[in-house]
Amino acid sequence: MSDTDIDFASGDAGGSATYPMQCSGLRKNGHVVMKGRPCKIVEMSTSKPGKHGHAKVNIVGIDIFTNKKYEDISPASHNMDCPHIKRTDYQLLNISDNFMSMMADNGDVREDLQVPEGDLGREILSKFEAQDDFLVVVLAAMGDECAIAIKSMNK
Repeated sequence: MSDTDIDFASGDAGGSATYPMQCSGLRKNGHVVMKGRPCKIVEMSTSKPGKHGHAKVNIVGIDIFTNKKYEDISPASHNMDCPHIKRTDYQLLNISDNFMSMMADNGDVREDLQVPEGDLGREILSKFEAQDDFLVVVLAAMGDECAIAIKSMNK
């Protein structure tokens, strides 16, 4: 393969979706990867070191996208992956075929996110039909994205 065969069009910096953190450094309301999913830590407890081992950390987390509950136990001295989480506010412009058309602060428009299911989706649709101006809060982590909340626009 020669230098001219390399494709630079993707623009991916190759950064990792996660970073390592020692279990003893994790905190409640922080984020951690459990069973391959980004989770918010809702409960943590540490057991004392036993006769043949390390202190153990028992972690209970809720998946930030599906709200599914996960539990994990790990030695306090070992590392666990923590997800890089990006939170962005978008102004809702339009809804077409259950896809939201939204504009970021810098003027970029995206139309690739669906209206979420459940109460949040119903609230977004009703506010849109009432022609209210509001922001949609979008959470992105480990290649997944979804709308998690809405907030009123302060003008």
